[in-house]
Amino acid sequence: MQAFLSASLILSASGIGADVAGFRVTSSDIADGATLPHKHVFNGFGCDGDNLSPQLSWSGAPAGTRSFAITVYDPDAPTGSGWWHWTVVNLPATTTSLPTGAGSAGGTLPAGAVQGRTDYGQSGYGGAAPPAGDKPHRYQFTVWALGVDTLPLDENASGAMVGFMLNANALGKATLTATYGR
Repeated sequence: MQAFLSASLILSASGIGADVAGFRVTSSDIADGATLPHKHVFNGFGCDGDNLSPQLSWSGAPAGTRSFAITVYDPDAPTGSGWWHWTVVNLPATTTSLPTGAGSAGGTLPAGAVQGRTDYGQSGYGGAAPPAGDKPHRYQFTVWALGVDTLPLDENASGAMVGFMLNANALGKATLTATYGR
């Protein structure tokens, strides 16, 4: 038990999986704390958006970063477990941005990148679609710096499995949060 507690304290103190000073994510499409534009809203579930993944750029990754991953998560979804809108892993360490639509149908990701299954039941970006009349939901766009080159995941990987693997291999993360309601 003492060894477990010591290891836990070391991991907590090292900042693994935590926000790392200087590591940040920005977007030319969305602003932190602002409303998600219509072009990034889902086309379905009563919404008529363009379902385009937003442009994302990141900088200041921690030393030792060997690959990146991106997740988009809605902690406010009325499911008891939130809602995974996008997971993409195995982005090469040389990648520092993705253009608008990279994770959408017909988009282009770097060679080797893998998009997992969203809670819509398919791989690729799935935009915001909160229930009508619900309070605006938060959409957390997180870039993860990982200490491994690749994760053993495919397009059928659930958000929970991706999250587990990311937390086990993260050197740091940076998050931009947008909101959307209808």
